Amino acid sequence: MRVHTIVLVSAAVLLAGCSSSSSGGDGDGGARTSPPVSSASPSGTAGARGEPRTVAADLEVPWAVAFLPGGDALVTERDSGRVVRVSPSGRKTAAGTVPGVEASGEGGLLGVAVSPTYASDHLVYLYYTAATDNRVARATYDGRLGTPEPIITGIPKGSNHNGGRLAFGPDKMLYVTTGETGDGPLAQDRNSLAGKILRVTPDGKPAPGNPFGNRVWTYGHRNVQGLAWDDRGRLYATEFGQNRFDEINLIQKGKNYGWPQAEGDEGGAGFTKPLLTWTTDEASPSGLAYAGGSLWAAALRGERLWQVPLDDGRAGRPVAHFQDRFGRLRAVAEAPDGTLWVTTSNRDGRGDPASDDDRVLSVPAN
Repeated sequence: MRVHTIVLVSAAVLLAGCSSSSSGGDGDGGARTSPPVSSASPSGTAGARGEPRTVAADLEVPWAVAFLPGGDALVTERDSGRVVRVSPSGRKTAAGTVPGVEASGEGGLLGVAVSPTYASDHLVYLYYTAATDNRVARATYDGRLGTPEPIITGIPKGSNHNGGRLAFGPDKMLYVTTGETGDGPLAQDRNSLAGKILRVTPDGKPAPGNPFGNRVWTYGHRNVQGLAWDDRGRLYATEFGQNRFDEINLIQKGKNYGWPQAEGDEGGAGFTKPLLTWTTDEASPSGLAYAGGSLWAAALRGERLWQVPLDDGRAGRPVAHFQDRFGRLRAVAEAPDGTLWVTTSNRDGRGDPASDDDRVLSVPAN
């Protein structure tokens, strides 16, 4: 049983690259600032925040959160294949179970996104691991989940590094993160869907303006599980490294982010360096949100919520919140009321669950 303390612990911000375990995407991360133009000195600090409120408890590996127009959220459960509707008051309602989900390792029911035109089309989008591949499907939801219709199939699957985050951008296109399934060279193959950030239309086709004429937006990724846009429309992504460094990247059209030739700041000709890196014992960053002028990254092995202040696209000094209080943190999303909803991931086979895990927590963002 996990004992939740009320002490926030300082975290060192190291001048080095980005992270995760050698076996897969849920390793660790440490933190150091390494912007493209200048680097901050080592100095991670812990910050006091308002006390988190438990919105919902007793969930089974909640992986993603997406809000409906009325303020309720759809929450995916990785291993069960269920979608649960959660209200701000904590009411949980079964939305439906996605057929064909085959959960094993890090695969299962992963990302969820709500259509930007939900008021008229009532569509939600789901990323899940099936028998032979990872895929993206869309389904109607109007109190009950309709039959999912696959719109992207053939994304390589593996026991780990399955990616899985879905998010609609300011351009109303759907962005999809994938992992390289432990097969590093796939990340550099622009004809493979593995190890990429994809950009597609709402029906799954390559989006207009994509750099290579297919679904690929950026490549050279190991395992991306977080996406967020700032108020200027810049896109950021979290990425699991291998043995040393985890990353936050500023995502730009057509760029190569280096994996497997480069990890963290190793760089090299033609590779885009990360905006920020952590060592592997402080992060393993999954979900990502933008709120109140900062990026917020949920850390799995690091067991903390990282706040990264932004200044015109540059990362400031990261601040660690709630270290070792709630265990592994997976998803983070901004709620309509401006708070952050953060999910624990202590029942995923790598955590130490408390009696009420897994939970959705509400955290002030200001």
